[in-house]
Amino acid sequence: MHPLLRPAGTTGATPITFVTAKTYPEVKAKLKGPQQAYLDAVGFEPKPGRAVAVPDAKGAIAAVLFGIEAEDAAHRDPLLAGKLPGQIPPGLYRFANDPGDGERAALAWIIGQYRFSRYKAAAAKPALLVVPDGVDGETVSQAAEATALARDLINTPANDLGPAELEAAIRDLGKRHRAKVTSVVGEALLKQNFPMIHAVGAASPREPRLVDLVWGNEKHPKVTLVGKGVCFDTGGLDLKPSSAMLLMKKDMGGAAAAIGLAHMVMAAKLPVRLRLLVPAVENAVSGAAFRPGDVFPTRKGLSVEIGNTDAEGRLVLCDALALADEEAPVLLADFATLTGAARVALGPDLPPVYTHDDALAAELTAAGLAVGDPVWRLPLWMPYAGGLDSKIADLNNVTTGGFAGSITAALYLDRFVEKAQSWLHADVYGWTPAEKPGRPAGGEMQAARALFAVLQARFG
Repeated sequence: MHPLLRPAGTTGATPITFVTAKTYPEVKAKLKGPQQAYLDAVGFEPKPGRAVAVPDAKGAIAAVLFGIEAEDAAHRDPLLAGKLPGQIPPGLYRFANDPGDGERAALAWIIGQYRFSRYKAAAAKPALLVVPDGVDGETVSQAAEATALARDLINTPANDLGPAELEAAIRDLGKRHRAKVTSVVGEALLKQNFPMIHAVGAASPREPRLVDLVWGNEKHPKVTLVGKGVCFDTGGLDLKPSSAMLLMKKDMGGAAAAIGLAHMVMAAKLPVRLRLLVPAVENAVSGAAFRPGDVFPTRKGLSVEIGNTDAEGRLVLCDALALADEEAPVLLADFATLTGAARVALGPDLPPVYTHDDALAAELTAAGLAVGDPVWRLPLWMPYAGGLDSKIADLNNVTTGGFAGSITAALYLDRFVEKAQSWLHADVYGWTPAEKPGRPAGGEMQAARALFAVLQARFG
């Protein structure tokens, strides 16, 4: 169980009561006179996200009140409970009434206290929570661990997280869950027909690689996850400006999401044959860098003209997707910090997802809202695919029009998937720009908990 959780029934915990503008008068009326006077004196109002510690006669904390939204789910912040620990002293607490969704509130409690402490110690002492009634503490713990793992990977700067270090993280995860992990590194990528992964990573002294984790019974349904693992993206010869390069340590955020999801699947022991593929590279600049106008083969046999070296994510993904597709999994899902166009369309908190499978899209959207990991389906609009035409190759890696960049990137990837029963592409941001409930500023695992909920419903 997670270190911030205590087993259900643990005694000695301070109660937390969730209140709305409607329920607050009744809750307040049950308190003692001096406590009511205290609430009036501090001017407490049950606004969403606001907490107040109510003292007893000796000045110790007798209870905590926390404002939440009314029952209008469309306007409720699903991780609002993540604001609680930062407003109350360290100690042991329990939920005294229904927060609306006990599992989601418990998860928000934990991940809201996340701090990246590799280089700077976290100063705050934690607030502990008794597992709410009816909540599986292990399920919450697994989701919290996956979130912290993904956030740690994304937050680690590129000098300490290159392709080799990303492989090491996957190997550590594989060892923990007794999965088989192999890799194809450097020049071996060419010999084993992964030319695009090699081309993108060739300019860096840190060798590119494809990391392959396999877990589970071969007789179970095959579920394959692919994560974009560009550990740093300079843009290549189409060099990014310095302002656009500042956050490029997070360009492996898709890999982090896939790794976090793989942990959840294996920890839950879902009856699937799981495969995790991470093409891990650094898109650097040197005499060995690939160039605009170059043409390369791909694992699938399609030739690709390079229209822009800063559209490298789809290049490493296409070889990994082609490999994954060869064994026709029941579900093939890729996660990638792929386009700025996705952020322009939907902002940093709402990743667009693409699929031809209407049922999968509906399940994923509903699951995302339920678990507080929202996604939004955008169309694979085939009339835009013509923008990827090339005069000298089977296709270009970018369009010339500049419109619908997230859609055309998804259409590029779509060319490399044929046999999978269902394919899902998530164009994630992998970053929280400003602190939100349950989401400290920094690296973020997106779309993974939503897809896990779908997998658990289908296979659990």
